[in-house]
Amino acid sequence: MLLLSMGVSVDGFIADRDGDFTWTVPDDGLFAFHTERVADLGAFVCGRRLYETMLVWETDPRMREDEADAAFADIWSALPKVVFSRTLTSVEGNARLAQRPLAEELAATMDSTDSDVEIGGADLAGQAIESGVVDEFRIFRYPIVVGGGKPFFPPVTRSISLELAETRTFGQVLYERYRRAHDQA
Repeated sequence: MLLLSMGVSVDGFIADRDGDFTWTVPDDGLFAFHTERVADLGAFVCGRRLYETMLVWETDPRMREDEADAAFADIWSALPKVVFSRTLTSVEGNARLAQRPLAEELAATMDSTDSDVEIGGADLAGQAIESGVVDEFRIFRYPIVVGGGKPFFPPVTRSISLELAETRTFGQVLYERYRRAHDQA
């Protein structure tokens, strides 16, 4: 399955008008949950900005100063990553630059593992949503209204029917997991 997981404001934005998303920093319980769910992934597909944001987990020794951070860093470092970028000429760690269009890279990545694959990065995820290939949406809704910025969902040309699969709370954060509803015809 192709998964999309992101932190969002109550009004549906992943970053505010200035691009800030620091309000999505997880508490210890939510961080442990993220560590567990990332450990279950077979690969991660992302855009350049998210790749660069997360690269610290592979390159900065300070990210291993406590047991929880070290556990996440180990899992993240081992996870195969496919990075889409028009500007990067190389990537570090267990990552490679995408060489083909998104649909082809997603198909190849999904075929390379028996586990779920996650896609990240607002623009790239938006393309996957528009293409109808995201199987599950995992939304971490934070108690803040930012009033504008980068929306979680891109404008869509047709409705996307979803089935609520799970909800949980982590402190003040509401976790919502939705599966794409497939026609039974």
